[in-house]
Amino acid sequence: MNILYRKIAVVICIAFISFNAAAQLDRSKMPQAGPEPIITLEKPVEFQLKNGIKILVVENNKLPRVSYQLSIDNQPVFEGQKAGVLDLLSSMLGNGTTSISKDKFNDEVDFLGASLNFSSSGAYASSLSRYSERILELMADAAINPLLTKEEFEKEKEKLIESLKTGEKSVDATAARVVSALAYGKDHVYGEFITEETIENVTFEDVLEYYKRGFAPNNAYIVVVGDIKAKQAKKQIKKYFKNWDKEDIQELPAPILTPNVKSSEINFIDMPNAVQSDISITNNVSLKQSDSDYFSSLMANNILGGGGEGYLFKNLREDKAYTYGAYSSLGASRYGVSRFNASAKVRNQVTDSAVVEFFKEIKRIRTEPVNPQTLIDAKAKYVGNFVMALERPQTIASYALNIKRNNLPEDFYANYLENINGVTVEDVQRVANKYFKLDNSRVVIVGKASDVLDNLEKMEFEGKKLPVKFYDKYASPTERPSTITLPAGTTAQSVINGYLQAIGGAEKLDNVSSIVQTMNASFQGQKMVSTIKQKSPNLMLNEISIVGMGTVLKQAFDGEKGYMVQMGQKIDMPAEITDVMKGQTGLFKEQTYLNGQYILTLKGAENLNGSNAYVVIAEDNSGKKTTNYYDMESGFKMQTVEVAQGPNGQEVSQVTTLGDYKSIDGIYFPHTMVVPMAGQSITMKTTEINVNQVLQASDFQ
Repeated sequence: MNILYRKIAVVICIAFISFNAAAQLDRSKMPQAGPEPIITLEKPVEFQLKNGIKILVVENNKLPRVSYQLSIDNQPVFEGQKAGVLDLLSSMLGNGTTSISKDKFNDEVDFLGASLNFSSSGAYASSLSRYSERILELMADAAINPLLTKEEFEKEKEKLIESLKTGEKSVDATAARVVSALAYGKDHVYGEFITEETIENVTFEDVLEYYKRGFAPNNAYIVVVGDIKAKQAKKQIKKYFKNWDKEDIQELPAPILTPNVKSSEINFIDMPNAVQSDISITNNVSLKQSDSDYFSSLMANNILGGGGEGYLFKNLREDKAYTYGAYSSLGASRYGVSRFNASAKVRNQVTDSAVVEFFKEIKRIRTEPVNPQTLIDAKAKYVGNFVMALERPQTIASYALNIKRNNLPEDFYANYLENINGVTVEDVQRVANKYFKLDNSRVVIVGKASDVLDNLEKMEFEGKKLPVKFYDKYASPTERPSTITLPAGTTAQSVINGYLQAIGGAEKLDNVSSIVQTMNASFQGQKMVSTIKQKSPNLMLNEISIVGMGTVLKQAFDGEKGYMVQMGQKIDMPAEITDVMKGQTGLFKEQTYLNGQYILTLKGAENLNGSNAYVVIAEDNSGKKTTNYYDMESGFKMQTVEVAQGPNGQEVSQVTTLGDYKSIDGIYFPHTMVVPMAGQSITMKTTEINVNQVLQASDFQ
């Protein structure tokens, strides 16, 4: 009982103290900010080998792990007509040594539970402390004695070319390529890009030559972080790297700043498959971390487009709902050659309006003093991120390396918070005018010309039109996308009827009761087989299998209900798909298009892969739209585009390309289909088609 009373007394006492503390707190006033944290950075232990390698060691015993970061501090290399050498070298390094085969090398790394990755500019290894010496030995062996073979070169070359082909119709890949190429120029080290042609120009000897003169200890750093004594790290590194011989490294010219355009202009790249416009507003800047403007520039960019609190995000997403996100960045490099960039992906219909809003917000930060509280909030965000980053030992090491590589003052990070908090409202406006070149910007837009170009050419900002210049997917000047004149009397229905006639005619198609089609493809190096069964009017089964794995995907619809099985997980077919399937009135999609259940719209005509095509949009009862392209000469369907929701909520176009039409019993079927799958484009080739084969209801169970 006494214990109970004591517990009650303690609770009452605590409540009383809390009450009095609350009574003394004046909640009408904002609490005073605590003292600014004092930044005391642990200084890494440094030493250097005779061959020039500089080593930084940061000891941290919280976890029994050690990491080694090898950085080759070379100047940027302009590859020109042989762009791709560095990419190929990156893919070949770390795949064995002259004394250990590729398979044995990788197996041992896995056995140690370690990670080891290489690129043309260095390597990273991480393991438990007990295996630190062995993983460092493997890293050193792969760096000094890499297994670079002609066979591996040809294999990686083929993979790189295939990767480029896969991204040929990617709006993201095109935008990433052309924005830098237009800003800096294709003959600039920051503007060049690899193509199939430049990769074909690269020889095995080119890769070996770059490795010899570019992957050398003279300009190398090794950063060691983790549960290891500096003395032990020094002993290890000296043991395994001391015999790495110096090379005569060619001194390359430093990158130079490309002038900005004399007045702002729109650079348009037509991508007929684009369901969104990729917008980048960019200008080149000369900014280094050591410049007096650096910290003010961080604040200005953060306020404009550093995140959800930025001017751009609040306008284009929260207010206008044009996009899922709008952001900006301001680069700083050791050479003083970088870019300001503001970007977003927006719906085609609002492309011109989005550009106007971008310009409004850039003008706003240049002409209107920022709200003092907004500046305080931006500083708080940077301070918080900076202090949290200091909890990671890797941060200490990277800061020390950054100071050396960028010729920064030794107290650069010790004074970081002081410099951030010293930024004023006037500083923000001054650097915004200096670095956000509203009147000298390129507005690079990768989008669908037929949807957005007319409005872009009419767009004005403050009574001034921006000239529109046209470029292809490789940043070369080109002509305005042509407007194709439709034959008189052409309608969506006439185009669909023309397609049905081209593939066999209405009478033959109406007599088709079933279709069984088998297609093969290669997916991630494995043979994939797809079998599609259809029975009139709307029964369907699609089964995809991978040799050695069995069925990986199955879809079935028996006329009333359906299901889907993926990797062994079975779910009912969603109601919206079931409703569409029930509405099918023929085995050819276009037969259903004409039964009154779809709204058909003739969008016009476009040039698609060198051929003119009618563009017909079919919208079902749920509002889902499919864009179909029909060859104006042959009548055959060339492509379909459907819009789906991506993993982050963004709209993603699902493009299916059809070709190689062949007659089966007088009906023409496409024998090649390029379809999207797991983020890749897979080419499906038909091996067999049977028309009017007897199928039972059990085939669709």
